[in-house]
This record gives sequence, C-alpha cells and structure tokens, in this order.
Amino acid sequence: MRRAGQVPTSHHGYEMVEEENNKVLASLTSKVQELKSLSIDIGHEVKYQNKMLNEMNTDFDSLGSFLQGTMGRLASLTKKGHHKLLCYVLLFCFCVMLFAWFIVRFR
Repeated sequence: MRRAGQVPTSHHGYEMVEEENNKVLASLTSKVQELKSLSIDIGHEVKYQNKMLNEMNTDFDSLGSFLQGTMGRLASLTKKGHHKLLCYVLLFCFCVMLFAWFIVRFR
C-alpha cells in the first residue's frame, strides 16, 4: 500500500501514476475547452446586447425629439388661447390611457 507522500518504487507504480496524471490532464483539458466555449458564447451575447442597446438608444433619441416637437406645439396652443382645443386633446389622451388601463387590467 502506498502512503501519502511516498514515491512508488516499482515500474508498475510509475505507470499507475502516469495513467492517473493522464486522466487528470484529460479532465482538465475538457474543462478548459468548456470554459473557452462558454467565454466565446458570453462574448457573442455581450456583442448582441450592446447592439440592441445602441438601437434602443437611437430609438429613444428619435422619440425624445418627437415628444419635444409635440410639447412645443402644445405650448404654442396654450399661448394662442385655444383652450377649447387643448381640452379636447387632454380629454382624448385621458380616454386613451383609460382604455389602455382597462385592456391591461381585465385581460
């Protein structure tokens, strides 16, 4: 029986140690390959997510410009004294929001 820390003295003992080392080496090699594959997949996912974020940023910028123009038109309506038209616009927005709330709530 071999004790911990003892070096095998026979040729057969060296073969056993060599065989054990080869098994451990094969196991480590497969784990390294799995990690490499995983890291490549993570890299692809990060690139895809960055692309999606850039597209969202562009969409939000264009939406911000659209809303800024809309707010400018609403401001000009209030300055001109078209309060009746402004009330219609606000009532329409309220009805749309109420309708959307009903759809979400009772779906």
